[in-house]
Amino acid sequence: MGYTSAVLALLFPVLILLHLFVAPYTKVEESFHVQAVHDILANGLPNGFNDLNLNRANYDHFSFPGAVPRSAVGAAALAMLSKPVILLNEGINRQILARVILGLFNASSLAVYARGLRRSFGQPTAIWYILLQASQFHLIFYASRPLSNMFAFGITTLAMCLLLPSPSSTPQFQKQYGLALTLLTTAGVVFRSELALLVGTQTLFLLATRRINLKHTIVAGLVGLTAGLALTVYLDSTFWQRFPLWPEFEAFRFNVMEGQSSEWGTDPWPFYFLNAIPRLLFNPLSYLLAIPVALRQPATRSPALALLIPALSFVALYSFQPHKEWRFIVYIIPSLTAVAALGAAYLWTHRSRSLFARLATRALAISTLVVFVLSNFVLLPASAANYPGGQALNAMHYQHSILPDADLRSDKSNSTINVYLGNLACQTGVTRFLQQHPSSGWVYDKTEDKVVKSTSVFWDRFDYVVVEADEEAGLMDADETSLRRALPASDWERVLVVDSFTGISVLRPGTLATGTAERRVIGAVAGVRAVDLFENLREYVRDALLRGWWVEIKMRPRVQVLRRVREGSNL
Repeated sequence: MGYTSAVLALLFPVLILLHLFVAPYTKVEESFHVQAVHDILANGLPNGFNDLNLNRANYDHFSFPGAVPRSAVGAAALAMLSKPVILLNEGINRQILARVILGLFNASSLAVYARGLRRSFGQPTAIWYILLQASQFHLIFYASRPLSNMFAFGITTLAMCLLLPSPSSTPQFQKQYGLALTLLTTAGVVFRSELALLVGTQTLFLLATRRINLKHTIVAGLVGLTAGLALTVYLDSTFWQRFPLWPEFEAFRFNVMEGQSSEWGTDPWPFYFLNAIPRLLFNPLSYLLAIPVALRQPATRSPALALLIPALSFVALYSFQPHKEWRFIVYIIPSLTAVAALGAAYLWTHRSRSLFARLATRALAISTLVVFVLSNFVLLPASAANYPGGQALNAMHYQHSILPDADLRSDKSNSTINVYLGNLACQTGVTRFLQQHPSSGWVYDKTEDKVVKSTSVFWDRFDYVVVEADEEAGLMDADETSLRRALPASDWERVLVVDSFTGISVLRPGTLATGTAERRVIGAVAGVRAVDLFENLREYVRDALLRGWWVEIKMRPRVQVLRRVREGSNL
């Protein structure tokens, strides 16, 4: 890769790690993989398919299996790669470490893809690709998140690099394309079954354009299928103690054949084209200007079509599945961004010959800068404020550690500290990584059964409860209501309330700006002095440029921590 594009490619790991450290917690859709990483690190894998000595209570996926089993291959890989670092630093934050490894893998795949674009189309295309890709919020924010889609993403991006158009169809390129299909097939077998459609559209396009022959196609498919099945069936049958088990087939049967995915919501057929793709590309000039230019110019039309046709065909076919989420099609975003980069590079190299090219290049540059600022200074702090459960649990541990000894005394023994974790807290950041080690005396309960939670015996053992909060005084969620009814004479103190993002607030002149989310993010990244600088700059901009108007992130209480006040304490 050229010097300039190689330096710019560092934006990928820098931004992905920035987003990770600003938003270090995970949500419910990531829970299986993050809990699996924890359990493998803490307890290892079961011994064989029927481990009679296995303590299932040590493994979260046995207590909370979900609708269908998911593959633990990605979690096992992160755990294996984490162990050498843990041996060197036992006290390292293991959840962040695992996410760093995943984020750097995906960052590396994006950098490799940029290098492939430079090799195929020149440095201007690679540079524009890096700038456009680095300014897309969703991909950067999710690149380190332990989702099946993001485990597959790095593999599919490397495959897409191998599939970049080349001027000839030599035996070398036949093997290269075959390797790409093998990678796509393996990723689909292990991580996400929808990739079968992408394998199909890519294969048909390669055969139709005679870039690969049928022999190489069949060999690639068989190798990818065999390797993927061997890996996932062996490891996941061990992890789930069920043989034989192919998790992605179970998910395909549940979601597609039985249509159960519709229970999580449905969208009309055009959703991916009208909503998801524009949101993922983020810069509207990418699809309103740059991609049309790439398709219109004879010099870029052929490679643009080679990138677009298989990708958009995959989206069109997958759009018949009623349940839709943008992460199901995230694999095509590097290809679409590459087409936009082709158009932007054409405009850049012709800016001195055409007034349109000059104005369009400036518009693309300005819009890329604007969306980059929005991604990192608006959407990032807003999204980081969506994990109140994780923040509440960490803050609770800290507040408990600084309590005076007298406040820790009670009628019952202090050998154990029992904590109830409500549903919202578990969905917004609580993981086993954040819990104290059992030897420390902390015991956590995530019971969901409403009948069990209606009894005084259940609630009487808890010292802390972490449940949903409400803006209006006196309003309580179902868990707090059950607690108050079951133990009407008990005394509970609210020791902590954590806010979360609820929208954007437009402040009129004279309205005080709180900047809660902004202060949290800037303080975490750059320290207290940077927070003071931000607040001074904000007030200057409001007074000097915006006549008192301002826009900030709106917050509201979401999770609260209640502590039992027992006889004998000073409270």
